[in-house]
Amino acid sequence: MHQNLQWKSSTSPRSKKARMGKSKIKVMLIAFFAVRGIVHAEFLPQDQTIRTEQKHIYRDVLRGLMQSVRDKGQQRYDKKLWLLHHNNALAHNALSIQEFLAKNNIAVLEQPPYPPDL
Repeated sequence: MHQNLQWKSSTSPRSKKARMGKSKIKVMLIAFFAVRGIVHAEFLPQDQTIRTEQKHIYRDVLRGLMQSVRDKGQQRYDKKLWLLHHNNALAHNALSIQEFLAKNNIAVLEQPPYPPDL
């Protein structure tokens, strides 16, 4: 009960308490990781997300992922040795994204539409 009391002289400055405040900045982080850690991470501009009409942003992120994989020598960039697993967001399942993945021979680990264990 008296744990917060401190011995102070009359000339000591008042103690300050930290207050938690809500952050006014919201930024989306997109991260891709493997067994050994993060392979590629990208922050989107403030207040931007990847919606269906902005699937070109996700395609650019995937290009950045491919470059990071090449740069880091992940699995010697053998596309047959790694799989992309993303959720069922509309932008991820867009036809243009599926065509991009097929054109670049990127295998995708399919996820059921409504997995009962999640």
